[in-house]
Amino acid sequence: MKKNLLTLGLMIAGVVAVAQSPRMSLYEEFTGETCPPCAATNPGLNLLLLSPTNVTKIIPLKWQVPIPSAPSPTWSLYKTNQAEIDWRYKTVAAGGYGYGINSAPSSRIDGQNATVFGAASDHPGNLNNTVINTASSYTSAFTIAMARQWDPTYSSVTLTVNITASATFTSVGSLIFRLVMTERNIQFAIQPGTNGETYFQDVAVKSFPSIQAGTPMASTWTVGQNQTFTINCVLPSYIRDKSEVAFVGFIQDDGNKKVAQAAMAQPAGLANDAKAITANINPVVCSTTLIPTVTVKNIGSNAITSFTVSPTLDATIGTDVIFTGNLAAGASTTIPMNLLTTTAGSHTFSYNITAVSGGENNLANNKAKVSFVCSPTYFAGPVTEPFTAVTFPPSNWAMYNPDAGTATWSRNGAVGAYGSNTGASKYDFYNNGVTGDADDLYLPPSDLSAMAAPVLGFDVAYTYYTAAPNNENDKLEVKASTDCGNNWTTVFSQAGTALATAPLTTAAFVPTATQWKSVLVNMSAYANNPNVLVKFVATSDYGNNMYVDNINLTQSNPTAIKTNAASEMSFEVYPNPSKGETNLNITSVAEGKANVVVVNTLGQVVFTKQVELNVGVNAIQLDASQFANGLYNVMIESKNGSMVKKLTVTK
Repeated sequence: MKKNLLTLGLMIAGVVAVAQSPRMSLYEEFTGETCPPCAATNPGLNLLLLSPTNVTKIIPLKWQVPIPSAPSPTWSLYKTNQAEIDWRYKTVAAGGYGYGINSAPSSRIDGQNATVFGAASDHPGNLNNTVINTASSYTSAFTIAMARQWDPTYSSVTLTVNITASATFTSVGSLIFRLVMTERNIQFAIQPGTNGETYFQDVAVKSFPSIQAGTPMASTWTVGQNQTFTINCVLPSYIRDKSEVAFVGFIQDDGNKKVAQAAMAQPAGLANDAKAITANINPVVCSTTLIPTVTVKNIGSNAITSFTVSPTLDATIGTDVIFTGNLAAGASTTIPMNLLTTTAGSHTFSYNITAVSGGENNLANNKAKVSFVCSPTYFAGPVTEPFTAVTFPPSNWAMYNPDAGTATWSRNGAVGAYGSNTGASKYDFYNNGVTGDADDLYLPPSDLSAMAAPVLGFDVAYTYYTAAPNNENDKLEVKASTDCGNNWTTVFSQAGTALATAPLTTAAFVPTATQWKSVLVNMSAYANNPNVLVKFVATSDYGNNMYVDNINLTQSNPTAIKTNAASEMSFEVYPNPSKGETNLNITSVAEGKANVVVVNTLGQVVFTKQVELNVGVNAIQLDASQFANGLYNVMIESKNGSMVKKLTVTK
């Protein structure tokens, strides 16, 4: 291996000695719509590739491969361009070009393994500025100039390509110019695969004349030699947004697969193009009547003097609103819609732009939608929800899932806190590869006028997917608002190992009876308040599943927490298993004394300590260094009752 790398280095060094043109590198990512690690990697990769310092050095090109499997919808990004994608990623023996990509996400830089340029592996997560700088530091024997032109109907683009040699060059095999049409940004309402991704960038959608054939070039070039040709590119029917169509061209030596130079023709505007930007509705509204506004932008080159906005609330079509005026190219306008009447619960508002003056050249971006929760009535507490009923969300509850992802809050009827198996709410971190995706589960709007000491109790079970020190940071928060969601206060927040109740597992997590913990949250700040909104917020870091059960918002000392632990406390033991030092986080809604007692499997008390508890979280250190390896019961005893947790000691 060292010898091969040395030979490659000498070859590159030889090119540097005679090349005259700066290099624009080509970064090919092999990603997929059913690939969970791809969904977790792509947001960070996109930020890196499109940073201001890197857009002048490297061009991204994304191939949506069927790894680990092909998406089932026929309109998926893979299936609409299957023949070209298969050829690009497969081995020669399998009928492909010879890259031999067998895992996703993976990559090639200028047709070579990313490790050639210093990356730790071909995984896109190992791409960094240093690797990009190294790749772009080698000069090229060619320059590429590409000019694009829409046809009058905006159904095809003509590319004029001019290639000039700035140094002598002889290829190892056939020298090919390849041209790939991409969509720079694609936003789906519903994921096309199974990994949660709805937003894609720089997707390869079709090549011209084909990725396999390309446009042949001479094998030997002298300084100043030039080749100019035109390629007519008819837009395929599955193009989603004409305003996002770009082109990536590159020169590749099929003898060694090295890319000698790359270039991009950026998206070009259309004459008449009205774009739906957003509907302006707060995530929570506290009235059954509202007047939404919508924002429309003119991203075409012609001024727009009129258009029609057609609104829809859920499945009910509303009354059109007609805009007249002068919306200049590049300008936006916000338009009030007609009064809408809705009901309590979760809703979707959408709108469509039609009848654009001069005709609309790009229908794909004429629609937008937004989800919201209507909370007009505040119900007298308490709230007691064990999730035993099949209906989800339960009556008067609501969900807010802004990206419409399928990996969100749901009910699992075969799981329940502490082995009850009567149902629990579940958040599917395991299948949600959209890092940072946050979905809300709303309790019924609550009138706490009669509660002088409210407390929120719930049971939770969660574990992570990746071993330390890179455990996921999936997060559960509880937030409260007294002004209809305009401002929120976080009253509970745990993530990653602090939230976990079970050891790591790489299978989809289903908790056992012992893999739960009970949480109590002091809500005294909301005592006697008639208008309280409470929501559970799950934020994905693509870890493992979380279950929440027995949610209770009630007067102090709730009764629906685990029955044999119905105290005014909750506590956690971590790390667990422990190698010696262990921490107890005891949450109490009242001051007072408590005893910490540790008992081994023989029933022998091996540790006891009296502690003073304050309202809130109390951190207690437990020295288990003298404990023998094995399983222990940790008990917290107070005048209000006792609670027990398991502790495993492994030294």
